[in-house]
Amino acid sequence: MSPPSPRRADRPSSPPGHQTQHAGMRLTLSLRADYAVRAMVSLAALESPAPVSARSLSDRMAIPTRFLPHVLADLGRAGLVIGTPGRNGGYRLARPAEAINLLSIVDAAETRPGPAICVLRGGPCAPDGRCAVHDAFVAAGEATRDTLRATTLAHVAKRFTAAS
Repeated sequence: MSPPSPRRADRPSSPPGHQTQHAGMRLTLSLRADYAVRAMVSLAALESPAPVSARSLSDRMAIPTRFLPHVLADLGRAGLVIGTPGRNGGYRLARPAEAINLLSIVDAAETRPGPAICVLRGGPCAPDGRCAVHDAFVAAGEATRDTLRATTLAHVAKRFTAAS
């Protein structure tokens, strides 16, 4: 199930879903990780010291209201957001956006690692050896993680704000 289409100009301009394309390559996140990144970017872009309601985050970033509390709970367990209960409660970043990287957000939301599927065999690489492309795909995955680790939430929020 894909999220609803953005309703306002300050929402992400990418199409609904959780795939990012660039130069023919596709990075696929779980829908949960997609929502986590959106929620964190919104919190960082708002730069509000006051808690932001889940409803406001949901409306701003086209995240289903029934799903967002689960994502925010993941982020809270990872020490990335602080939730404040009550009528004036909501969520805020647990530390400055400069101290949070995209990898920590994705890792907080990706609760189950995906299956190790061999590109050539359609299942796990054989126990007696790796396939011909195994090392290349492992290196690509590590490079992706390195890039997400090097990209701060502050950097992304600044770009998001400039594009809005």
